Amino acid sequence: MTGLFADIKKSLPNLGVGLGLRRELAGNTFENADQIDWLEFVPENYMGLGGAARERLERARRAFPLVSHGINLSLGSTDELNPEYITSISKLLDSVDSPWWSDHLCFTSYGGTYMHDLLPLPFSHEAVEHVAKRARQAQEQVGRPLLIENISFYMQMPGHEMTEAQFLAEVLEKADCGLLLDVNNIYVNSVNHGFDPYEFLNQIPLERTVQIHIAGHSHKNDVIIDTHGASVVEPVFALLRYVLERADVKAVMLERDQNFPAFKEILSELCEIRKIVKETRPQMLQHRDRALPEVAGMQWREEKSKGREHAAVLSA
Repeated sequence: MTGLFADIKKSLPNLGVGLGLRRELAGNTFENADQIDWLEFVPENYMGLGGAARERLERARRAFPLVSHGINLSLGSTDELNPEYITSISKLLDSVDSPWWSDHLCFTSYGGTYMHDLLPLPFSHEAVEHVAKRARQAQEQVGRPLLIENISFYMQMPGHEMTEAQFLAEVLEKADCGLLLDVNNIYVNSVNHGFDPYEFLNQIPLERTVQIHIAGHSHKNDVIIDTHGASVVEPVFALLRYVLERADVKAVMLERDQNFPAFKEILSELCEIRKIVKETRPQMLQHRDRALPEVAGMQWREEKSKGREHAAVLSA
């Protein structure tokens, strides 16, 4: 890994094993705070809102470290980065002390219209340059480390010049961002598109992985779909273990967004994840200090300043 992100990652906190903050699960989540290390929230559900939604987020902030995972940054779009969105998410991240923020390697808008879906990009050199430039801009404007997540997709966009793994690796290196690695998405894509998920992992810069998503999926005819509505299967747990044996990951999060089971089943999955983390990356569970926003922002600005000074010396 080259660039400034290597130094930034060293300063990020180990959070442990977390869960998504979901309205349907909030009561049980708060009641079982001793079994959950941190929470991930969708910022679009809270931007500019008060009432019950804001109260839920404030209660979560008092009980857990919080991390933002967005869906509308639209890194791959040809639309300009939305300045109102950047301003709103920056304020929200400051208010909840989020040590990093994340969004998807996709596009979600065109011509100012949001599609409410994560749409895949062509795996081309032009798309690499386009997304990397926008990711650098977003990261600098927000002033916090940005993680990019690999998505599941069900059709190949035209214009491919490389594999998904090569595309992801090039974007991360040229954007100098972190990786939110979704191991279930890798499994889903490997089955649907016919590739080896372990070979995929061997081709991407795992050292950039800060956070992992793990989830279940559903079957429809001969396709499997990333629904976050079922239990995690053993091959996905195996991918989680493989990554944790090879990368200094700071946090793992279980995604469950629909078809909610009894909460004891969710706690059981969290326990299984924690067991794997304890066996492979125990330091993730030993240190759970919260990163204050001014510390995270200050560290980011200091590292960016060092990079500019170094560049100036090289060009002198």
